[in-house]
Amino acid sequence: MTYYTYMVRCADQSLYTGWTLDVSKRVAAHNDGRGAKYTRSRRPVTLAWCQGFPTKHEAMHWEWEIKQWSKDKKEQLCRNQLSVCPKGDDLP
Repeated sequence: MTYYTYMVRCADQSLYTGWTLDVSKRVAAHNDGRGAKYTRSRRPVTLAWCQGFPTKHEAMHWEWEIKQWSKDKKEQLCRNQLSVCPKGDDLP
């Protein structure tokens, strides 16, 4: 099983970071207003970045880690200018 850490770009250009088992379903949930409270008033959202990990622990760790970063560093990751999760898998 693969667990994913992801970032979505909100309508106000902010970034939201989370983790999930199914990226497509989670992005749809955010857009349907069933996602995080943060994204409910910032719809629509689009997938900006994601990476898969073999364990829930790793995905949750990277969610926490990325949430500590500056917006500039998150933007670098979204532009593939930053490699921070070398053990993860790319989005299927």
